[in-house]
Amino acid sequence: MKAANLDYERAPRPAVVFGCLVPAPWLGAAAGLLLAAGPAGGLPDRFAPLALVAVHVLALGMLMPVMVGALFQMMPVVAGVAVPGASVLAPFVAVAGAGVAAGLGFGLLGGMPQGMQAAAAAGLLLLLAGALLLIAGRRVAAVDATTRTLAGIGAPLLAAVLCGIALAGTFGGWWQVPVAPVLDMHMAWALGGWLAALVAGVATTVLPMFWQTRRLPAALARGLPMAHWVPLALFSGATLLWPGQPALGQAVLLAWLAFVAVVAAFGLAGTLRARRRQDPLWLLWPVACASMLGAAVLGAAAIVWPASAAPLAWWAGTMALIGTGVLPVTAMLGKIVPFLVWLHLRRLLPPRARVPAMQAIIVPARQRRQAWLLLAAYLLLLVLPLAPVPLARAGGLLLAAANAWLGWQLLSALRCMRQMRRSGGLPPRHAAWNAERSHAEGGHHHG
Repeated sequence: MKAANLDYERAPRPAVVFGCLVPAPWLGAAAGLLLAAGPAGGLPDRFAPLALVAVHVLALGMLMPVMVGALFQMMPVVAGVAVPGASVLAPFVAVAGAGVAAGLGFGLLGGMPQGMQAAAAAGLLLLLAGALLLIAGRRVAAVDATTRTLAGIGAPLLAAVLCGIALAGTFGGWWQVPVAPVLDMHMAWALGGWLAALVAGVATTVLPMFWQTRRLPAALARGLPMAHWVPLALFSGATLLWPGQPALGQAVLLAWLAFVAVVAAFGLAGTLRARRRQDPLWLLWPVACASMLGAAVLGAAAIVWPASAAPLAWWAGTMALIGTGVLPVTAMLGKIVPFLVWLHLRRLLPPRARVPAMQAIIVPARQRRQAWLLLAAYLLLLVLPLAPVPLARAGGLLLAAANAWLGWQLLSALRCMRQMRRSGGLPPRHAAWNAERSHAEGGHHHG
C-alpha cells in the first residue's frame, strides 16, 4: 500500500496506541522469567503446566496488546474507520491479557480452581475487544489483503476467546464442555485465525512500506484472509458435528497448513530479497517466515504421524508462537513506535520545528543487538527437548532479557517524545546531521 493511501490525520491519540504497546514487552519478559524459574516438570510436553502458563503470558500479555493496539492505529489510518470505544478500552487490554494469564497460572501451577474462574471472567474484556473490532470492521471497505483482514479480524479473536473462556470455566467448575474438541478449536483460531492471519494480512502493508519487499503474488494475496478463516470454520464445524470422526477435520487442517506453507515460502523469498536488508530488524522477518513454514510442515507431520517420538508439537508450537508471533511483533514495534513518535511530534510542534530522525529515537545498533538476543532465546527454546530443565532456564532468561530491552527502548522513545514536546524540538541553529549524530551518541536519552 502506498503512503498516499494512508490517512495519518485520522490516527488516534498517542496514548491510545502506546497504552497497548508499551506494557507488552514487559509482560513478555515476565513470560521468560516464569519459564526460567517455574517448575519445569513435564517439559517439553506442550500440555505441561509451565508450558501452558508461559504460552498464555506471551500470547495474552505480549502479543495480544500489541496486535490490538496496532489495529486501533491501522483501522482509522488504513481503512478510515475508527474503532468505537478504543480510547476507553486501550489501557485495559494489557491488564486483561495479564489477568487471564495470571488466573491460568494460579489455576494450572497452583491447583486453584478460583484462578481458572478469574481467567474466564477477565476474558470477557477480551471478548469486548473482539466485538468492537468486528463492529468497526463492518464499515471497512475491503479492497486488498490488509483491509479484508481488518474487516473480519474481530471474528477469529471472538472465536479463540470464547473457546478459551469455555475451557477455563470448565476447569474452574462453572460448567462442562467437551474439552478435547473445544481445545482443538481454541488452538486453531488463536494460532491460525488470529495470529497467522493478522500477521500475514498486516505484513502485506508493513513489509513493503518499511523494508521494501516484493508483494505476494496476486493469486495468493486474493486468498488472504479467507483462505485462513474458511478452512478453520470448516474444521470447527467438523469437530463439533462429528467428534468421533477426526479424519474429516484433519483433512481440512492439512489443506489449510499447505496454504500457510505456500504463503510462508513466498514471504521468505520476498524478505530475503528485500531492498532494506541493512535494517537492524530485517533479519527477524525471514526467520519469522521460515518459522511459519516450519510450523506448517511440522504441524502437518504431527497430524499424519501422531505417535512420532519426535517433539513435533513442541517445535511447531514454538515456531508458531515465538517465530511467527514474537519475532515479527518485535520487528514491527521497532519500526512503528519510532515512526509514531516522529509523526506525533511533527503534528504537535510548530511547522518550522525540527524533530529527531527515526534512527535517533531508537538507536539502530541497539535494535540489532536486541534482535540477536531474541534470536538466541528462540534457538534455545527450539532445542529445549534436548535438555528441558537447563535450556528452559537459559532460554527463559534470554527471552526475558530481550523483551525487557525492547521495553526499555520503547520507554526511551516516549521519553524522547516528552522531551521534544517540552523543548519545542531540536535546537534550530545546529546542522541536522550534527544534531542526529549527537542524539545517536547520547542514545541513553532516546534509544
